[in-house]
Amino acid sequence: MESDQELIELANGGDPDAFEALYHRYRDWVYRLAWRFTGNGQDALDVLQETFTYLLGKFPGFELTAAMTTFLYPVVKHLSAAIRSKNRRFESDEEILTELASPPEQETERSRSELAAVLTILPDAQREVLLMRFIDAMSLREIAEALDIPLGTVKSRLHNALQTLRNDRRTQDYFLG
Repeated sequence: MESDQELIELANGGDPDAFEALYHRYRDWVYRLAWRFTGNGQDALDVLQETFTYLLGKFPGFELTAAMTTFLYPVVKHLSAAIRSKNRRFESDEEILTELASPPEQETERSRSELAAVLTILPDAQREVLLMRFIDAMSLREIAEALDIPLGTVKSRLHNALQTLRNDRRTQDYFLG
């Protein structure tokens, strides 16, 4: 199995199979991240397509200077924000309220909703770092590079997020109950 760097070199040389291998390697990660940002499967698919269209446009001549997820994270975040912004202009208040009021269908969905509600107590910057670390399994250095912030800031945000969650009764109930 070729490394990302080897696949990029092959893709830079015009090998379409190399780009396809990169796509298959990262498509699920990009989709999950886009879903997290957009909250919608169709929008996540649109972000997935646009992300790889953007990446394809970088060839030939693309140079990867960090992990592929570090490179892709800000792309997915930006494209997701653009799609959400565009969709908000066309969404009525009634549609939003209906979506929020609809009860989860399964117990696992209910548990996920409760956990998501607990995470909403965190400031956006802390929640983002927490999810990148534990959902995306990115290293602290990769998070710092992806967000273009100092490593110390990443550590501080993660520490503060974890401390807030430790002190919240709902979090304790979720994990202990």
